[in-house]
Amino acid sequence: MSAGGMVASSHPAVSLSGVRVLQDGGNAVDAALAMAAMSWLALPGQCGVGGDAFALLRRPDGAVVSFSGSGYGPDGGAADFYRARGLTAVPMEGPLAVAVPGAVAALAALHGAGATRSLAELWAPAIAAAQGGLRCTAKTRADILEHRDALAADPGTSAVFLPGGAVPAVGAPIVQAELAATLRRLAGDPGDLYTGELAERAVSALAAAGAPFSGMEWAETGKVVPGPALTGRYRGMDVHQTPPPSPGWMVLQQAGMCDGTLAELPWLSAEAVHWAADAARFAFADRLARCGDGDDGWRELLTPREIAARRALLAAGRLPDPVAPAVPAAGDTTSVVAVDGDGRAVSLIHSLAFTFGARVTVPGTGVVLNNRLGRGAYLRDGHPNEVAPRRRPLHTLNAWLVTDDAGRLRHAGNTPGGDGQVQWNTQLLSHLLDHGADPARAVGAPRFTVHPGSDADTLGSPYELRCETRLGRRTLARLAGLGHEVRTQGAWGAGGSALVISIDEESGALLGAADPRQDGVALGV
Repeated sequence: MSAGGMVASSHPAVSLSGVRVLQDGGNAVDAALAMAAMSWLALPGQCGVGGDAFALLRRPDGAVVSFSGSGYGPDGGAADFYRARGLTAVPMEGPLAVAVPGAVAALAALHGAGATRSLAELWAPAIAAAQGGLRCTAKTRADILEHRDALAADPGTSAVFLPGGAVPAVGAPIVQAELAATLRRLAGDPGDLYTGELAERAVSALAAAGAPFSGMEWAETGKVVPGPALTGRYRGMDVHQTPPPSPGWMVLQQAGMCDGTLAELPWLSAEAVHWAADAARFAFADRLARCGDGDDGWRELLTPREIAARRALLAAGRLPDPVAPAVPAAGDTTSVVAVDGDGRAVSLIHSLAFTFGARVTVPGTGVVLNNRLGRGAYLRDGHPNEVAPRRRPLHTLNAWLVTDDAGRLRHAGNTPGGDGQVQWNTQLLSHLLDHGADPARAVGAPRFTVHPGSDADTLGSPYELRCETRLGRRTLARLAGLGHEVRTQGAWGAGGSALVISIDEESGALLGAADPRQDGVALGV
């Protein structure tokens, strides 16, 4: 609880870097930028310079703008390029999995839209942490253990995450001297990653490894400008979301299908979970069938007519058909939220796609590259999301803010979690707006997840409703009776790391919480 400002993240060092900025007189934009950079060191498997980022900024005048840091695949990466190599899907690992990283461009645009401190000042703590080494957490050690073989195969990741060939112990410093030098360079000129020497080094290395980048797609990815947020209504409030290629529209679609229904049902009852889960299934089916970069099919899905049609199908129990089989894999992401005393708020989420992304680095830079192209683009003839030059692969990342009819900030939040994000964010909105939950109750509530979503690697996996056991035996049994293939995940096993900062309507105080499923904390000034 705080009156002057608040931050939340999934790692204590990240939150501490943000709250120190607020204490020193910086604003929420400054704090979010400092936290994003510290996240690259504290959560190296989840995010980095080589990843993507999306953000929303609410300005003190009530305007909400979005920032989309999502990159293109290679200019030579038409579908036939992959098929000619005997592939039936874009690879999930290695150079062919990489899309141009958009995070730095998004952060630079966010900085230009409202920061009061230079990037060099804001990123100085992260640069020092990279140079001196940030302590390895249990999560990072587990990530390294899980992907040890892939990390060992790349000289850059091997040197940092397997020093001397060994997995770091919890508490051991992870030193990233090359990345420190890269961050100093980018703090002075973020555009260097897109049109400068860093871009040339990245394009040359990837092209030499067989990925058909030209360099022009890097220059285009670097052109990020603020745009309008995507806004819908829920429980009489405005819900602002990140627009495509972010799947923020899916949260608004689910909210439309659930508005007025979940509020009338007992909180997290079997009937409430059943309705929300089926709404998620429709959203994923619609995303698969109709959405891709440059395709506006999602807009029609948010019209009152289409929302009403989906609600009628939900009520009748008529669900979308499954698709062809695929093999599932897991992703990873992290996020930050910052609010200052002037009502300025930032919700920011960034990722390498899968843990350690493509598990390849740009030589000599310490930059681990994402595998967003492999995760998000389909090798399906004529599909709106078929892999193609200058088409951004669809994303799992989304961030949200809630304002009232007077434009006053009420809530800011997000969560990592792959295709769980759009489901869990909808659940968070229901907890907060339907049932009056405070942030701690909202982020710690029992979680449920429809699987598969519509990631390229999970399409067609058998349907499951994955549920934390804290929903209760009776609720789980009732869900099975309603036709769900229920799979339990343990009391806190759903994943994700939700963050929420709310404004208490009566006192005006900031209330914040970070998900107990990870190591995060909310801190105020």
